[in-house]
Amino acid sequence: MDYVRLGNTGLKVSRLCLGCMTYGSPAWRPWVLDEAAAEPFFKAAIEGGINFFDTADMYSNGVSEQVTGKWLREFSRRSDTVIATKVFFPHGPGPNAGGLSRKHIMEAVDRSLKNLGTDYIDLYQIHRFDPATPIEETLEALHDVVKAGKARYIGASSMFAWQFAKMLATSEQHGWTKFVSMQPQYNLVYREEEREMLPLCKDAGVGVIPWSPLARGFLAGGRAKPGEGNTERARTDEFSPRLYYRDADHAVVDAVEAIAKARGVSNTQVALAWVLRNDAITAPIVGASKLHHLSEALAALDLELTDDEVKALEKPYQPKPVLDHS
Repeated sequence: MDYVRLGNTGLKVSRLCLGCMTYGSPAWRPWVLDEAAAEPFFKAAIEGGINFFDTADMYSNGVSEQVTGKWLREFSRRSDTVIATKVFFPHGPGPNAGGLSRKHIMEAVDRSLKNLGTDYIDLYQIHRFDPATPIEETLEALHDVVKAGKARYIGASSMFAWQFAKMLATSEQHGWTKFVSMQPQYNLVYREEEREMLPLCKDAGVGVIPWSPLARGFLAGGRAKPGEGNTERARTDEFSPRLYYRDADHAVVDAVEAIAKARGVSNTQVALAWVLRNDAITAPIVGASKLHHLSEALAALDLELTDDEVKALEKPYQPKPVLDHS
């Protein structure tokens, strides 16, 4: 496993991050694995050299954080792991249960610490941009979270580049803690972040840890239409059809399959190798509901695509509207 700096920080993370939305409570989503079923994935990730784990307070309504914390305590030392979680989406009823107000951030970070069973969060991220809250309020609250020792670094997730640039500039202006990472959606069938967000992050020295590098499993193949696939998530995921399944997206999958077959590897390895090839990317966040998903993701680290293969993979792409920034 290679370890790289997260943006301009001194923090070193593995080139893959294990996404922990898959682990928590199946009562939240039918494809989620419970605590016992999640155990071997954390064990295999640690054994594979992964030290970077991403969850959120909304996943399984906090149970994902609990499961993540339990198994990381079991299989690793706290000083050896980099734990990331997120805040924004509502966590219960009430007008202040979500968003990025000072009130919600301060309550949410304490709840996440309790769920994770840790004294600090390595990377505390805003899950989305909150247009209803002044960015100064959000940024000062995050700064105070860091200064209180509850988080080591702060990061952000899907938003428009102008919004992120404004937040970075405001932090600079006030001398507040700056974002060190951005977590956008980025994969072979969603490349809109190449226009502005990825160049902005490279210029600002911000690490990029993309979510859904396999397009929620769509790039793994076997999905001619929604509701098909060899996993419970593929068959029941209501979110994927809003993002993918266009004709051009299927053409991209065909290109992935052709190269995978020629190389004697899986679609997963090819699709992840393409993401990892981009020098703006720090560590893709990979999900795994079967152990071979994790082993294939680890194998992708050793796969180098040729320039001709990259051209073949990128040729079918058709631009699409910006998706899931709210």
